[in-house]
Amino acid sequence: MNVRSIKPTPASGVKPSFHLHSAPRVKACNANILRAIAVLCIVTPVIGYAQQATDLGAVSASDGSGSATLASRVPAAAKSAPSQGSLDARSAQSEVSEAFIRSYTSPIADFSQVIQMTPGVYSYSPNGPGLGDTKTYFRGFQDGDYSVTFDGIPFQDTNSPTHHTWAFFPAQFIGGAVVDRSPGSAATIGPANFGGSINLLSRNLDPQQRTSVTGSYGTWNTSLIGLEHETGQFGTDGSSNLLFNVHEMKSDGYETYNKQKRDAISLKYQFAVTDNTALTVFASSIDLHTNTPNTKGPTRAQVAQYGDNYLMSGDPRQANYYGYDFYHVTSDFEYLGLTSNLGNGWKLDDKLYTYAYHNQQNYNGTTISTTSGTDKLNAYRTYGNLLRLSQESGTGTFRTGLWSEYADTNRYQVPSDPRTWIDAALPNFHEKFKTTTLQPFVEYEFNVTNDLKITPGVKYASYRQDFTQFADNGKTVGNLGGLPSISHAATYNSTLPSLDVHYKLQQNWSAYAQFATGSEIPPTNVFDVKNANVTVLPAMVKTKTFQIGTVWKSDKFTLDVDAYHIKFDNAYSSSTDTSGNTTFYANGTSVTQGVEAESNIILGAGFNLYINGTYGSSKYASGLWVASAPSDTETLGLSYEQGAWNTGWFTKRVGKMYNDNGGTHQAVSIDPFLLSNLFVNYTWKNPVSWAKQAKFQFAVNNLFDNHSIVGVTPASTTTSIPAPGDQLTLLPARSTSLTLTLDF
Repeated sequence: MNVRSIKPTPASGVKPSFHLHSAPRVKACNANILRAIAVLCIVTPVIGYAQQATDLGAVSASDGSGSATLASRVPAAAKSAPSQGSLDARSAQSEVSEAFIRSYTSPIADFSQVIQMTPGVYSYSPNGPGLGDTKTYFRGFQDGDYSVTFDGIPFQDTNSPTHHTWAFFPAQFIGGAVVDRSPGSAATIGPANFGGSINLLSRNLDPQQRTSVTGSYGTWNTSLIGLEHETGQFGTDGSSNLLFNVHEMKSDGYETYNKQKRDAISLKYQFAVTDNTALTVFASSIDLHTNTPNTKGPTRAQVAQYGDNYLMSGDPRQANYYGYDFYHVTSDFEYLGLTSNLGNGWKLDDKLYTYAYHNQQNYNGTTISTTSGTDKLNAYRTYGNLLRLSQESGTGTFRTGLWSEYADTNRYQVPSDPRTWIDAALPNFHEKFKTTTLQPFVEYEFNVTNDLKITPGVKYASYRQDFTQFADNGKTVGNLGGLPSISHAATYNSTLPSLDVHYKLQQNWSAYAQFATGSEIPPTNVFDVKNANVTVLPAMVKTKTFQIGTVWKSDKFTLDVDAYHIKFDNAYSSSTDTSGNTTFYANGTSVTQGVEAESNIILGAGFNLYINGTYGSSKYASGLWVASAPSDTETLGLSYEQGAWNTGWFTKRVGKMYNDNGGTHQAVSIDPFLLSNLFVNYTWKNPVSWAKQAKFQFAVNNLFDNHSIVGVTPASTTTSIPAPGDQLTLLPARSTSLTLTLDF
């Protein structure tokens, strides 16, 4: 997760996640208050390192007598903003509040819906919100060109740094998010800070006990049943707190026969070991079953004949029969975190973690035969540690640390008979590999004055992959001359400097300038060549980002504006000689540049207006556009909160962009489209004697029922003329849901 020097006054509604408040007796109350302050002193530098969003409410401190004094005042517009920058941010970033997630996202949302209304960001799921493996784009960067973290810990596939929204972190697990549209500082760790980072935060823990039961039902026979329990503070002086959530989601989906079933559980526990040390435990698990095919969209001909929700057939005589296409995906994610105030300005933040992904997929091709299907596995287990140390003094703040990770992967694809799933003797490919990652970093934030900070830093990124590739049917590595397998290794290294300047013009107004470098290693399929014989490896692709920005907050409005210029390497190319040796070489550079702004405005009488917009370009040296990079995006949000009512309407417009056809850039034009959602919430306090409150939520996704084409994969690599075989990605139809949550 992106690492920044954020202090305790930024993101609306997102609080430091460890709370120790009053106990029943006065003595315990004072002890709890003092302990809470001590823990916040520990957690605050952790927030800065892990880019945790922090509380925009007034920060209080004790004067020793138990009375609270106002340490800082946060403007009203900042408290109500669904997304905003931080006055302490050193790059272009948007912090999404937990209040926005709880009130203004679909009850079945994944993490892509949590962030899709922030500047320049867009995503869509053709099967409906939260009902597919959704990809997210910003600044012309697609999934795999940026890192995603949870509580500071990066997670990603091991064959390429891509992500699966349906297998990790649904909205029920998330307590906020920070989108950093830059490689970040030297202390920003991750495998693909090439374009930026999406930083998810775990749920905040409340001081009071609560049990919540949720039931939701909506369009396409979509249902969710959930149970959540918050223990509140317990143990000696209220030093412990526990939150767990379990839910099951089912849906027929918008697309024909694209059914989904998700069972998920998460747990977060925090314990104040001493006044100077805090322990956090997080664990989650997801079990997903879907009927999603490998080809994720219909053709133009199928849409014309059957409608734009067509995807699969119910006839087993057809090659696209839904019974021949299915996923079973399981994942888990766990970490043990320790934060401690070591004295003399030194603070420690360490997280030991593991996560796993096991994707068993079966799918069929365009015919039905004994080898037309594919039995596919992508499975890995990752272990890692994220160590951060900081030391604050009068001259500034020193930060250093090490991200170390080890992953073990098994992947294969075997031709199979979709009617029986009997596999062929040899696979299309089969590989096992181990990935070792090391990223040490160091940076120093100089206090030039109380208001002017300059932070130079450097990070070293090192990756080693040790492969074992097995003999296959000749589609990739080949028969290896009779050998059962072949082993080889690849190492990638890069040095990534950064420099930023942050200036506090006033208490409510700051500005920054940043130079940052990012990198991304090639995917493992570079070895999918004859005998895995790669004579010259591709180099890591890199970016150089220059940007300036400013953040303003007042009682009436917030305003964040930035301008950026990014020079980035394109994907590499390769050539193979007559002996079968493959060489990779650079494929030129591209430039992405533009301006971004977001603002939250209090209109009065309970109304709040949120707007953002981006304008820019992402082009190759030839002048042609990078695929899926819109020329502009705009977001308009109008919310109302008064008494028991809480409503919000949010619309994202994505401007014109282009798709490639496999042989030509800018081959297909994608017209602008709208993503518009409406949410109406009503909270009834103490509806009956045995319930604290009942919350009714009515949600409408794709309010205007737009069926826009948002992506095209052309059937031909030589022409951009629309053809019946073009594969289409379309917005799903309007969907509604009604949700009831009872708190006890």
